Amino acid sequence: MPGPKGLPLLASMIDLRRDTLGTFERARREHGDVVRLVAGPPGLRSVFYAVFSPAGAQQVLATGSTVFRKDHPFYEEVRQSLGNGLLTSQDADYLRQRRLVQPLFTKRRVDGYAGTVAEEAAAVADRWRAALAPSTPAEAPAGGTAGAWATVDLVTEMNRLALRTVSRVLFGTDVEAAVEVVHRCLPVINTYVVRRGFSPLRPPRHWPTPGNRRAADATARMFEVCDRIIARRRRTNGVPAAAAQEGEDLLTLLARAGNEEDGRLDATEMREQVLIFLLAGHETTATSMAFTLHLLSRHPQEQRRAREEVDRVLGGRAPTADDLGRLPYLTRVLKEAMRLYPAAPVISRRSVEAARIGGFRVPAGADVIVSPWVTQRNPELWPEPERFDPERFTAEQEAARHRYTWFPFGGGPRACIGQYFSMLESLSAIAVLLRAYEFEAVDAHVPVAAGITLQAKGPARVRLRQRT
Repeated sequence: MPGPKGLPLLASMIDLRRDTLGTFERARREHGDVVRLVAGPPGLRSVFYAVFSPAGAQQVLATGSTVFRKDHPFYEEVRQSLGNGLLTSQDADYLRQRRLVQPLFTKRRVDGYAGTVAEEAAAVADRWRAALAPSTPAEAPAGGTAGAWATVDLVTEMNRLALRTVSRVLFGTDVEAAVEVVHRCLPVINTYVVRRGFSPLRPPRHWPTPGNRRAADATARMFEVCDRIIARRRRTNGVPAAAAQEGEDLLTLLARAGNEEDGRLDATEMREQVLIFLLAGHETTATSMAFTLHLLSRHPQEQRRAREEVDRVLGGRAPTADDLGRLPYLTRVLKEAMRLYPAAPVISRRSVEAARIGGFRVPAGADVIVSPWVTQRNPELWPEPERFDPERFTAEQEAARHRYTWFPFGGGPRACIGQYFSMLESLSAIAVLLRAYEFEAVDAHVPVAAGITLQAKGPARVRLRQRT
């Protein structure tokens, strides 16, 4: 099978550590859609297979999902750190959890959270307003008009917005107890899991190394805050303590979830689902929102067109779930941003039996990855793939493409259960912020790296000006 040779002793290990996504792109360009990669010294080498074609991604994630399973070491590391929730569970455990949790993510349920999203986005807009100050000539954007400008980092701001939103949807009035702990601890766990999940050498977790101790402390703090909120909620039969609760949060619904066949989730299972929701529901959506706004800040014409649509549909009111279908151009903008910056840039599996992909044999027990990042930037599938062009996502264009040419939410039976919530949150929040501000890019390029989710390795700063 084709693949890069790399260095004599370390093969491709240094390239993969230095720039994982760039190494994958180069491997596809030089060796094709199915590539064998080797990393590490002799005796400790990792061998895995990268699949970059839409048909190959469909086979790994969907049609061959019983062969390509989540037995990959990466998912075991997530399981060790956050528990055996929907992201990592398999077989009977997964099916039981899915049956219990699926009713929480129906369209009707998720639509009920649109007001929460709009309120949190409006709070961000209000906070930005307080930071505005008259610009100096040196600070004013080229060609801009005089007025009040402020500079913010969209990576930081959207991370906080998404964390507050998903925490409020999960915990309701208990949100403040969770936000600061998750904000501090989740990045530590993220870095630790990725380093161990893709390393050929993994020291036992109980060894008192600095990395093990930091990760264990972060995990313990996350467990503590979740367990405390869950225990209080279970004592009140799932009802939040505050009297003025605005509907049912996900923790309330989890506490009540059950049926005759599957029983109910115990306290540990509830915590495991909550932690996975926090991980998958906050960093992914934050990435989509940050890069959507940053791309619009670099493309004034597209920003103006999206804002005109928002103004026409919303006027001066907050968005509701019913409005999202009336924002087709903003939806295309978001999808194009998710093409260029998929929140899950790499998806891992392990083959439990030998298989053929694209004419090549993948042995049993092999680690296999598919990459939305690479497939969605393939010039053979996307002309001028680096160019930001929302018109790629008209209904006609989408219908003409292979289903797995664009798959930022994965696919098959393990596709993201919260993808509708992510789209609702992103569209609603972006609409609120576009209506309130004009954006101009400060940082033209934002370096990224592959973690559990796509990680910005630098700021995405923009100048913003309040609209009158």
